[in-house]
Amino acid sequence: MEDNTSFIGMWVTRDGYIRQELLPNGRYDEARGHRKSAYTGSYIIKGTHIEYIDDTGFTADGNFRNGVLYHGGFIFYKQENDN
Repeated sequence: MEDNTSFIGMWVTRDGYIRQELLPNGRYDEARGHRKSAYTGSYIIKGTHIEYIDDTGFTADGNFRNGVLYHGGFIFYKQENDN
């Protein structure tokens, strides 16, 4: 079994407009602009490929390459905790 825990956390577009949190329980919560929880659902990671199933039934996918998430025509960067 592959360890995908490095993918868990907050992923953001460079401008910060889209923020997608991959939760450890296999769920995600995506905010867009001021709209919190714009999209929610579950995800499965196989290797470096991620598959999303939105709570409405919509599906999407993406890929992690060199510490970057490519999904839905967007590029996401992992946000590190600076607390």
